[in-house]
Amino acid sequence: MPPNPHPTAVIAEDEPVLARTLARLLEQAWPELQIAGIAEDGLRATELALAEAPDVVFLDIQMPGRNGLEVAEAVADDWPDDRAEPLFVFVTAFDAFAVAAFERAAVDYVLKPATAERLQQTVARLKARLATRAAPPGAGERAALIERVQSIAATPAVPAERIKVIRAGVGNLVRMIPVADVVCFEATEKYVNVVTPSGEALVRMSLRELMARIDSTDFMQVHRSVMVNANAILSATRDENGHYSLALRGLQRPLKVSRAFGHLFRPM
Repeated sequence: MPPNPHPTAVIAEDEPVLARTLARLLEQAWPELQIAGIAEDGLRATELALAEAPDVVFLDIQMPGRNGLEVAEAVADDWPDDRAEPLFVFVTAFDAFAVAAFERAAVDYVLKPATAERLQQTVARLKARLATRAAPPGAGERAALIERVQSIAATPAVPAERIKVIRAGVGNLVRMIPVADVVCFEATEKYVNVVTPSGEALVRMSLRELMARIDSTDFMQVHRSVMVNANAILSATRDENGHYSLALRGLQRPLKVSRAFGHLFRPM
């Protein structure tokens, strides 16, 4: 499929002057590009990107509501089935160490403040990607996109001690929960909800950090904010829209599988 002669883009930037500057420089570097909208916070950026389904999304890293990485995960997870996956360009003030992580993840970046010379390189890279981009992503490709975005935030660090027992708070009580007893982990705004057959408890840690530290390979991602113990999955039910929900041992409610990870439960 030939690339769209008039590709579209959404800009997410909470500083209006920088947003206008980026839009102006893009107009000069890529006259065919149509700016579908500008969002000033992460929640609006997610809504705008999903509503407009642009070819390119320029994302500031630090924004109110959601940061750029969280926006990219949310957009990739809920992206329309009939559209080719978006190309993300992260706009960042991070140092060279963080930039190297972006390069390894094969996602473009622009250091603040954006310059005409740097955007020329970005535009050339985007045009090349658009020329070879597949039509609507196939099974597993959207999940790979989410994992690619998540890998950007996984900066190298000193290896932490592996966790076999989770210390989770329930009011004034601290529960000691063996990892093997966990049914699933659900990320909330500031915590991870640890779900077991005997109840739920919270840990003040990101889901990404927690999954990097637990001493188990039994957990699988079924949503950008949910990891499930594969040993607890009883069945997967597909509705009329093609969406799956899981029945888990020890959990009374069904657990939704996002479209990005539905391919994991299709019959063999």
